[in-house]
Amino acid sequence: MEFVHVPVLLDQCIEGLNIKEDGIYMDATVGGAGHSIEIVKRLKGGRLIAIDKDADALQAANKRLNNYIDKVTFIHNDYKNFSEELDKLNIDKLDGILVDLGISSYQVDNGERGFSYIQDAPLDMRMDQSQYLNAKIVINEYSESELSRILFEYGEESFARQIAREIVKEREKGEIVTTSQLSNIVEHCYPAKFRYKNGNPAKKTFQAVRIEVNGELDRLHEALKEMALRLKKEGRMCVISFHSLEDRIVKETFRDLATGCTCPPSFPKCVCGRKEQVKLVNKKPIIASDEELERNKRAASAKLRIIERV
Repeated sequence: MEFVHVPVLLDQCIEGLNIKEDGIYMDATVGGAGHSIEIVKRLKGGRLIAIDKDADALQAANKRLNNYIDKVTFIHNDYKNFSEELDKLNIDKLDGILVDLGISSYQVDNGERGFSYIQDAPLDMRMDQSQYLNAKIVINEYSESELSRILFEYGEESFARQIAREIVKEREKGEIVTTSQLSNIVEHCYPAKFRYKNGNPAKKTFQAVRIEVNGELDRLHEALKEMALRLKKEGRMCVISFHSLEDRIVKETFRDLATGCTCPPSFPKCVCGRKEQVKLVNKKPIIASDEELERNKRAASAKLRIIERV
């Protein structure tokens, strides 16, 4: 299956990055290179660092960026380890960073990867196929209380306890190994009147398990902060998030970095020494236009936040 991914909020990201021809940019989640190709087209003497922990994504990005290969460095790693990778390349500061926190269309549509609750496939959900932990292990080996916590925290699932209880009950009869098995368990935990009120009832469970398998929220705050501090003065960082948990972390991290002196107004001078590290380019998140939503329904939950180093 060909790695196809429609980039979300593309024009807004390119405008937000304010690209310089000779700048050094990092696409921390390169995916199918939909954003990256528009970045490299604008570079003359500049460089793009393209990172992804999905080997399929990197292969697809390499193919798509083939005409610009002299401007690109590909790295197979989790973007949260970007700092050590930059150090290896002797790169201190960057002119711009893009982070698209969403799952790619390819990963969802490729049934074999086990991300989809619509297609029947082995329970997997690993973005990095070389890692040990997968969805099958989470579903079959986590305790009922751990499952309940994950579903509630990462999926914001109202029926988390019932679903966790039913998963444990079902796996006692035999291992749960497919996406269809998991979807059916979730479906029967929903009262009939709520079952399809907000789309497929398995959506939140699959999101929660995927986040757990890939550690999507682990060290997110720290990684974003570290990235922002690796920007050159006036360097820009664009982050696209797709659910409220991610967006909350992005928003709070950026707000914290944009906060200066916190001394009480009554103090004659600052004693805390705190200074703004960045400024918020947009105070409210940028969302997809109606036009884009017609072309790409998956952009519906996307939120873009942009900062500039000061």
